[in-house]
Amino acid sequence: MSRSKTPAPTKLTRSLQAALGKVRMLAMDVDGVLTDAGMYYSETGDELKKFNTRDGMGIKMLQAAGIITAFITKEKTAIVERRGRKLAVPEVHQGVEDKLTDLTRLARKYGLTLAQVAHIGDDINDLEALRAVGFSAAPADAMPIVIQAVHYVCARKGGEGAVRELADIILAARGKS
Repeated sequence: MSRSKTPAPTKLTRSLQAALGKVRMLAMDVDGVLTDAGMYYSETGDELKKFNTRDGMGIKMLQAAGIITAFITKEKTAIVERRGRKLAVPEVHQGVEDKLTDLTRLARKYGLTLAQVAHIGDDINDLEALRAVGFSAAPADAMPIVIQAVHYVCARKGGEGAVRELADIILAARGKS
């Protein structure tokens, strides 16, 4: 029986550690990052998404450390809005076609440069933003082109703790745990 191997997390060089230390905002894609990329539908047509509680705790830890959190997603659902409210994410942007433009506006709103922004995404619509920020990451099961483009590949998959893993390394680089 063949098993697919999860990539080991990317080793962090000193320059990547320095970039992590400058992070003041974490922008996250939703489907495939905060979820397992599945689209679940009930018999009555209700859409369901599964979020990881540990990712939620990672987001709360970042917020407690003064890091701005944002969801930027192409999809538009009440579920994402509700998850954002529950976690007190101040920036929930849905239906976004051009994530880099949206992210640039967000950075400007908070007086940040893109070098102070981290972004985690999993698919081709995240690539421009991932390439423009100071620190980029992808879940272990992201598309290969995304894995090749980012600074850090998580050991964990989307919806299975990738955001918590990233939160932990951001906080560690800032001397907080």
